[in-house]
Amino acid sequence: MDLRQLEYFVAVAEEANFTKAAERVHITQSGVSAQIRQFEREVGAELFDRSSRIVRLTDAGVAALPHARAALAAAAAAQTAIDQVKGLVRGHLRLGMVTACTVTPLFDALAAFHRAHPRIEVTLSEGNSDVLVEDVRAGRIDIALVGAAGSTPADLAYRTIVSEGLVALVPEEHPLAGKEDVDLRRLGAYPLICLPVGTGVRAVLDQACAAAGVRVNVALQATAPGTVMDLAARGLGVAVLSATMAEDSKLTAVPVADVDIPALLALVWRREDSTVLRALLPHCTAAGL
Repeated sequence: MDLRQLEYFVAVAEEANFTKAAERVHITQSGVSAQIRQFEREVGAELFDRSSRIVRLTDAGVAALPHARAALAAAAAAQTAIDQVKGLVRGHLRLGMVTACTVTPLFDALAAFHRAHPRIEVTLSEGNSDVLVEDVRAGRIDIALVGAAGSTPADLAYRTIVSEGLVALVPEEHPLAGKEDVDLRRLGAYPLICLPVGTGVRAVLDQACAAAGVRVNVALQATAPGTVMDLAARGLGVAVLSATMAEDSKLTAVPVADVDIPALLALVWRREDSTVLRALLPHCTAAGL
């Protein structure tokens, strides 16, 4: 057996799907299948039950999985140790980011990082914050820019970028446009337009409403803040976003008064030591993150 076979075995086990595993390791599905078959022949046992759509580990596969993960971790640690001795930083930085979020200092940090460490491949994926957090926990991405309600996940290292309140966004002719602020109960009188469940801003809104005993009507939702504001500008409801998201809007921003839970934007990563992350974080600090 070789490390490549172990990597493919772990990928299929964690994704429970050969196609998704192939996408994860960047080769064809037939290539993954062939390597797994070869691995099974070498160990003398079938590692996966392929009889249904969801690929499941056999008893032999369950027994092998922790050892395969340990072997891959040991190989990575050995490479890291060698690179440290040689003064090299190389590898792959997998960055996650909340959908349609533009944080210029983070892009500046990535550019400086790339100039300093051209051997490191950088990939970027977007998604909802809850999915990104799980991807960080599972090791599918190394670091993610996520939204959170009140606090970041306790099991992850973090760096808070923004902590702020919510605002309601309305056209200038809307009844709320002349108000200094608005409470949740009054917001409940209007259809709301918000980001979907799984985002930090939506979690703040939902938790604040639950704490206040207020039920609101989220009539429309969109993954991009710009789309949320465009819908509100057309009179389809009141947009609810964080203050920073609304900075360049032509709509009138009215602070939501009775939300005590801050909307956070934060970088999160696993606490395990990583050469690549140790190389990235100083550039984040230099960029003001």
